[in-house]
Amino acid sequence: MGKAERTKQFIIEKAAPIFNSKGISGTTIDDILKATKMAKGGLYRNFENKNAITTASVDYLFGKLADEVLAITSREHTAIKKIEAFFELYKNPLAPFIEGGCPMLNFGVDTDDTDPLIKGKVKKIIELSQSLFTTILQQGVANGELSNELDPDNFSLKMLVMLEGAMMVSRVLGSNQPMHQVISMLQSELNGFDLNNKTRFQ
Repeated sequence: MGKAERTKQFIIEKAAPIFNSKGISGTTIDDILKATKMAKGGLYRNFENKNAITTASVDYLFGKLADEVLAITSREHTAIKKIEAFFELYKNPLAPFIEGGCPMLNFGVDTDDTDPLIKGKVKKIIELSQSLFTTILQQGVANGELSNELDPDNFSLKMLVMLEGAMMVSRVLGSNQPMHQVISMLQSELNGFDLNNKTRFQ
């Protein structure tokens, strides 16, 4: 990576948490200048305008989210353990692994009717997430780990919607409890399809 690329990456890494925390409209060029300690001229030599920094920051955050989800799920060997690893990632909304919280939720709400480009990126990450979880669950069914009574598409959608909603509620209330309750409900439902869970048949 050359000097110009390193500088651009530095700007993105400093700007991204600000956008994720304050929103796109709430983030100013002055915020980015303060975080990077750069002069305005130096900033604009690397990015044409704020929109360009926004787009690069969103891509960076979504990439970070996707990389983490793939990393934690690939370390596990069963469908249930893979889904549990994802639950673990979400269990502390007040101290998320990405500063400012889940960018999928933040930018989805922030750009719903204001920025078609960013909204399209949110749509893509949602679709990719649901596809990943559906595939994990389908493999669990195919491997005889999960009952074929489970509908992978429906459960994946329910899981994604419930966790993102719990993220918002937990952060507004200043408590992790709503998230813990939602994870417990999802875990209980998933366990009901676990063919290795003998209590399901008692």
